[in-house]
Amino acid sequence: MAYDYALVHLKYTIPPACLLTFILKPLLTKLDLYKTFTLILVAFFATLPWDSYLIRNGIWTYPPDAIAGPRLFKIPAEELFFFVIQTYITSMLYILLSKSVLHAQFLTNKDDSSLKSRRIRMTGQILLIGCIIVGISLVKNGGQGTYLGLILIWACPVALLTWSFSGYFLIRLPPTCIVVPIVLPTVYLWIVDELALGRGTWAIESGTKLGWCLWGSLELEEAVFFLSTNVLIVFGLIAFDRGLAVLYTFPELFPVVPYMPPLSLLAKAVLLDPIKYDMARVKGIREAVQTLRRKSRSFYLASSVFPGRLRIDLILLVADDLVDEAHGESEATLWIKKLTNYLDHVYGSDSQPPSSIGTINNFVGENFPESARSALILLPTKLLPRNPFYELLEGFKMDLSFGGTKICQQTRQFPIQDEEDLEVYAHRVASTVGELCLRLVFHHSTAKLPSDKESILVLSARTMGHALQYVNIARDILVDAEIGRVYLPSDWLKQEDLTAQDVIKDPTQPKVEMLRQKLLDWAFEEYERSRDIMNMLPHDVRGPLIVAVESYMEIGRVLRERTGVPSKTRKGRATVPRSRRMWVAWKNLSTI
Repeated sequence: MAYDYALVHLKYTIPPACLLTFILKPLLTKLDLYKTFTLILVAFFATLPWDSYLIRNGIWTYPPDAIAGPRLFKIPAEELFFFVIQTYITSMLYILLSKSVLHAQFLTNKDDSSLKSRRIRMTGQILLIGCIIVGISLVKNGGQGTYLGLILIWACPVALLTWSFSGYFLIRLPPTCIVVPIVLPTVYLWIVDELALGRGTWAIESGTKLGWCLWGSLELEEAVFFLSTNVLIVFGLIAFDRGLAVLYTFPELFPVVPYMPPLSLLAKAVLLDPIKYDMARVKGIREAVQTLRRKSRSFYLASSVFPGRLRIDLILLVADDLVDEAHGESEATLWIKKLTNYLDHVYGSDSQPPSSIGTINNFVGENFPESARSALILLPTKLLPRNPFYELLEGFKMDLSFGGTKICQQTRQFPIQDEEDLEVYAHRVASTVGELCLRLVFHHSTAKLPSDKESILVLSARTMGHALQYVNIARDILVDAEIGRVYLPSDWLKQEDLTAQDVIKDPTQPKVEMLRQKLLDWAFEEYERSRDIMNMLPHDVRGPLIVAVESYMEIGRVLRERTGVPSKTRKGRATVPRSRRMWVAWKNLSTI
């Protein structure tokens, strides 16, 4: 019986902690562990004197035959372990649910927040101040409200502090990331507590409690305690994430951010006056996230395992959707010309040196609509070479060479005539992006590679770009046909007695499906050529990049599994179920 409290941990707290650790292990980073164990230390030393006071004053008691014996400041070892294990469980659940969230997009200040948000924040402050006043009153009066009063006095000031500093940020976060990590562990611990109180593992003295039970033996005070502690844990994690978001989002304010930022730097970020936030940058990041989620859910999910500023820069790069903003062939041609001029301003040309930031911003403001400006202004061109951008524009020109939608089908041009054209197109629109992404990885990685390895990886990225673009073409045959485009090589069509017009007329016919599978074979050949070389990447970015590639190649695997038009489509495109994408990420990260 002396191990009754220990058995509570063995049966009820250690198993969920182990399960969450197993699920999260491939996704956990050193930064996640740093955040979790920092919070455990804070929770432990913040709870220690409070819990000791309760025991010393006979408010909370433990039967001698329910605990093993060792104590610290009168607190049983099992209770000390509860401080740790509860914080760990709630932290792991929060990290799991918020892993895919880019916190930078939720940074805000009073001017950027809605009237509703300001009212919610003020209401929260009033309620927490009210709870503190009630707690003081209950403790002052003594008797049956003592324990509840002590809980309110201990928990509410900390909650008020975190709410005041991070309230606007917290309100903008997805509710799932806040509510579930609070409610699920709370309800679970209520059940555990009800069982423990019923068995007499611990007890609250009758003279210091109200005597109200939610159900069975679960006292109101215990229910409030577990709810309060989980709120504090989640609020603390959110404050931590807000500090990291500030550090990563504003390089002009924090030029150098260590991978494991010291607590002093995090505190400086949390306490930074939000009026100093560059909200134009934040809004640009929000727009980029929305664009990327629309363009490529696979890459957006994969981006969640990229560290800090690298994730932000990659999203700003990959989400750039400027040519798609144009409507019609003539407008797209004009946009490509303007984008070329923009690159000339950024990188300089034979006739002019690079322009100043002010000149570039003025050019963007005068030549592009407001919806497109942030994508250009925030594009991390300073970290990237010029050639891939110019090659990318050549790929856009190939798209335009198909001709406009008003041109008669019989006179429409189809620039992908043979396999060489297909490879050139894939290089221009995909290999260039792959190289740019890799250049960002080299810049942000904590481990620097020798130049020869970087060159090998760049060549591999270009090859992988071919593979990903072939998958993209194979996926979009139906979508492309609807706008009068056929990216399958014309000589492939000729071998099957087809024309491009035949594909446009019926993109689901068996011969087209056969060519889709041929293109996928090409894709996986290129993939196999470059996949092993990815193991040369620095360890801190290897996993995220592999997940990004595998998440997209999974579309090809889906297309291989489901010949004909896939049963699960989105706007004519094959999609990979979210659960399967998550499995791909988990599986690949767990083997690295």
